Amino acid sequence: MKTVAILGSTGSIGKNALKVISQLGNKFKVVALATGANSGLFARQINRFRPRLAAIMDESKFSSLKKDVKTRTRLLAGQEAIEQVAGFGADIVVMAIGGSAALVPTLKVLEKSKRLALANKECLVMAGDIIMRESKRRGVEIIPVDSEHSAIFQCLKEEGKKTIEKIYLTGSGGPLKDVAKERLEFVQPEVALRHPRWRMGKKISIDSATLMNKGLEVIEAGYLFNLTPQKIEVLIHPEALIHSLVEFCDGTILAQLAAADMRIPIQYALTYPKRMPSRVARIDLAREKRLSFHSPDLNKFPCLKLAMQVARQKGLAGTVLCACDEECVLAYLAGKIKITDFAPIIENVLAKLKNKSNPSLKDILNVDKWAREEVKKWFPC
Repeated sequence: MKTVAILGSTGSIGKNALKVISQLGNKFKVVALATGANSGLFARQINRFRPRLAAIMDESKFSSLKKDVKTRTRLLAGQEAIEQVAGFGADIVVMAIGGSAALVPTLKVLEKSKRLALANKECLVMAGDIIMRESKRRGVEIIPVDSEHSAIFQCLKEEGKKTIEKIYLTGSGGPLKDVAKERLEFVQPEVALRHPRWRMGKKISIDSATLMNKGLEVIEAGYLFNLTPQKIEVLIHPEALIHSLVEFCDGTILAQLAAADMRIPIQYALTYPKRMPSRVARIDLAREKRLSFHSPDLNKFPCLKLAMQVARQKGLAGTVLCACDEECVLAYLAGKIKITDFAPIIENVLAKLKNKSNPSLKDILNVDKWAREEVKKWFPC
């Protein structure tokens, strides 16, 4: 039996991870959980899985959490508590915290655990060199949970990375793929949140609408698979059956196909290198009429173009990209800006950055704070 900690247990990835663990019998034991603010669901998870340690970020919810928990689980609250869960020392840690908030906890995971099941893009975009270096130094496996990166990881299982010609990150095109470019400025959040294939949190759903999510994945893939941006290509694949492809030096292309269900990459990250039976739906290939692909429109979706430029810059540019994007998403959801404002605002802040190669964690955290202050100057009070 392997021990598992889940950070972000009340989010989409966290809930699915607990479902997977429940279906795998006695193979895994949940020993630690962490969440942001959903104390009601969190209490039910604690009562169901009885972890040894559980932490909630929002300290104002701690009192109600204690009242609802009926187990002997040690309960904590606040940022340091989240980091305690990350450094608890579980065999496997599922990092499902969204956004830049996952950065420091991810580094804590690398100090004590054997495997990081990574479902967060931003920590690698911000500090990929540091994370990959620490992973290698401490001998910690990083198994990607993103469907695209899991697909690439699976395609590479029996192959050497030196034989890679190119990787193709696929995406459905998001909820705005059929909206005319001149109509994008009128798109309201409820439309942008309506992803055609996946049920996700608000941040990643908006990033999928702008294709920023695909841009973050380009940067993430570069670090995970040690590839230059020139070897990473984005393809729009509306059917969302092929989750990514790898082209090798002899012209062979391997693709990973599966239903659009996050339980598949989550389970693989837990059970790797073995595969185990699952209850997810199967693809009926005989019913599929077509598999189509086309290149993304970078003029219509400039956030993807920006992210691809940042992939070439590296240094602190990724930190600025993540910070500005997070603030833009919050402002858009609050009705302060249009979805077409994202790229010009982010580009303006990036232009002010004094970049630095090989930044320290302190550099990254300082620039994150600076970028958020800069981007907020563009929003009405």
